[in-house]
Amino acid sequence: MIDCFAAPDAPSLPVFGVTAQGLADLPDGARAFAQAAGFTGEAGKLLALPDHDGGIAGFLFGLPATGDGFAAGALPALLPAGGVVHLEGAFPARSALAFGLGTYRFDRYKAKKAGELARLKLGADEDRAALERTLSAVFQVRDLVNTPANDMGPAELESAARALADTFGAQVRTVEGAALLTENFPLIHAVGRAASRAPRLIDLTWGEAHHPKVTLVGKGVCFDTGGLDIKPSSGMLLMKKDMGGAAHALGLARLVMARGLKVRLRVLIAAVENSIAGDAFRPGDILKSRKGISVEIGNTDAEGRLVLADALALADEEAPELLVDFATLTGAARVALGPHLPPAYTDDEALAADLARHAQAEGDPLWRMPLWKPYLSMLDSKVADINNAGAGGFAGSITAALFMSRFVEAAKAWLHLDIYAWNPSARPGRPEGGEAQTLRALDALLAERYGA
Repeated sequence: MIDCFAAPDAPSLPVFGVTAQGLADLPDGARAFAQAAGFTGEAGKLLALPDHDGGIAGFLFGLPATGDGFAAGALPALLPAGGVVHLEGAFPARSALAFGLGTYRFDRYKAKKAGELARLKLGADEDRAALERTLSAVFQVRDLVNTPANDMGPAELESAARALADTFGAQVRTVEGAALLTENFPLIHAVGRAASRAPRLIDLTWGEAHHPKVTLVGKGVCFDTGGLDIKPSSGMLLMKKDMGGAAHALGLARLVMARGLKVRLRVLIAAVENSIAGDAFRPGDILKSRKGISVEIGNTDAEGRLVLADALALADEEAPELLVDFATLTGAARVALGPHLPPAYTDDEALAADLARHAQAEGDPLWRMPLWKPYLSMLDSKVADINNAGAGGFAGSITAALFMSRFVEAAKAWLHLDIYAWNPSARPGRPEGGEAQTLRALDALLAERYGA
């Protein structure tokens, strides 16, 4: 439940957003008090202003002269607990969203729970329902990613999908364990068969059959040891987040269904644990895929693209109007663009332009990278149709995208997002830990294309 916004008639104190340059525009009394208190308008600093009775009349809050518009996300942790405030002054347009994002806490495993936070009274032009819809989806993604693998395996990921389906009247079908072989999902089975927790394909559908088909595919690797090409311990520390793609697919599905968009929505999640046991798949193995393409295993730690290949092949069989996949796929993407700027891959120019426009407008950044076809030769195999690991170590995010492109032919438009799904350090409105990336940009794009 989202409980960061106060009732419209609730008494509230003002928080005046000011930049260092804007201090001169404050009323004389407030400016004099700020000067006496040493408040310079430094970004992120809060100053309580006294009233005539010794209480608090309001607050000054330092805003950066430039920035991404999320400075107000720091306020919930700075303001007195349980109070109600409203925003005045130089706050940018998305400050109410930033405030809401800043109220997120993940304290499921703490004996001492987070205390009550301040709440925000929205302005008359703010759409509370839209804000709460967005926050619900983002918080769902954060919760799923932050939950450790002992409590977030393939079965728990399925439970999350079923709970979402129950909320919006969607249908869920699951193909589990040995049935993956019977129903022709050999790559998903191969990656997940060594784990004690059975792999599965989760298939959620919603909406009228005659509406345009929009399909979301998510990488649901609930923990990744690297398989027999085992990761070092430092490389495993964040592998609870390797199901971040699945979390994003469910988060965007929540937004689509909550908006009631005119689409036939399908969500496909390949949920596995990449473990080590006597029946683990091996480097050098040649595996069949659903599409019939044979894959030589160059590295068992390149498992995400394998499970996605089977899910993408299934999605492509319906020739959806739009096919989007989310995956915490490559370290190469982070080397190229860092943790906060996910690469996006598509050959559809209109989709790329629309996505870039909405990413800019929503403050939800991404960067288009090329599906550079000459690099497909890096995936050549002498004994199979393709290798799952690019030779030479170059262009790792691009070659991963190119690998998956082999499994998409009929979709009218395909978008691949190589997300990080994690904040390595806290920023206003974006605490350290699991994070939703590209979600708001895609929500805006889908609403524009398929809104009522």
